[in-house]
Amino acid sequence: MSCGLLLVNKPRGVRSAACVSLLRRHLGRGVKVGHGGTLDSTAEGLLILLVGTATRASDM
Repeated sequence: MSCGLLLVNKPRGVRSAACVSLLRRHLGRGVKVGHGGTLDSTAEGLLILLVGTATRASDM
């Protein structure tokens, strides 16, 4: 996957950064991964993960 957008149902007790780290480990360290906004670790909800050149869209 060179670029893309993933929608993740983040459970309570998991940090947004942990979701990014997990995806980065699966895709490889050379792949840029980010999220569209932080969800509190006590919150459950939709987390937008951006991969590759799609990370540029997080500024919008």
